[in-house]
Amino acid sequence: MLARAVNAHLLCVNDFREKNMEIDWTKTIAATWRARQENLRPVEDIDLMDINRLLGIDKQKQAFCKNLENFLERKPNNHVLLWGARGTGKSSLVKAALNSYHDQGLRVIEIPKDELKWLIDITDEIRTLDFRFIIFCDDLSFEEGETSYKELKSTLQGSIEKPPENVLIVATSNRRHLIPEQMSDNEQSEIVNGEIHHSDTTEEKMSLSDRFGLALSFYPVTQNEYFDIVDMLFSDIVIDNLTEFHVLADRFARERGSRSGRIAQQFYNSW
Repeated sequence: MLARAVNAHLLCVNDFREKNMEIDWTKTIAATWRARQENLRPVEDIDLMDINRLLGIDKQKQAFCKNLENFLERKPNNHVLLWGARGTGKSSLVKAALNSYHDQGLRVIEIPKDELKWLIDITDEIRTLDFRFIIFCDDLSFEEGETSYKELKSTLQGSIEKPPENVLIVATSNRRHLIPEQMSDNEQSEIVNGEIHHSDTTEEKMSLSDRFGLALSFYPVTQNEYFDIVDMLFSDIVIDNLTEFHVLADRFARERGSRSGRIAQQFYNSW
């Protein structure tokens, strides 16, 4: 029975390797995981962005790029969690980084949250390659009872085997702690000598986000920052009355309940 299970596992691993050794990373700068085929597919039509066109997040850009440059130069660096309000440039920052640094050997592999069970297999196949990989997971969060985050924890911190040196995990999320916390989780928490000692359940949930050494927060843009983004998008279009134009842009944002770079782009698309 054990021999049969081992053989089945080896067949699965070999099949995985066969499918994923087809990518030529000298010509491919990004790939995405396809669940049905259980393989990585090279991205041919890449949504690259100019990092200079990301407005209102200068501090986040500076911190992210400094950490990324350390990673590319094989200096100490941290896995990154980009968290905060929707539409504020978290995913765009990753696309812009690929655009800016792919000629320095940076590559990006995007994997959906629901497919994290393949994360260790993917990193096993790329850990010896002479490229620097961002493993990108967009909109990362876990509901109560989900356990797939444990695969991510192993890759972030390593286990008996060191984590791959050429892999940087970058995740985006609307949640700071990724896993929802319940009031009941804190019932066993205690205060000892003025310090909070969290319950085991709370510690388990917080331990995932703690493995991201760099957590950058993104907040809704101000009205003036929103207008700056709109003006940049419309820079090639002659606007007769800028004040009235801004009124229209602001009305568009109010109807959607928020101001962000995403809303500004939607306003541009609808113009």
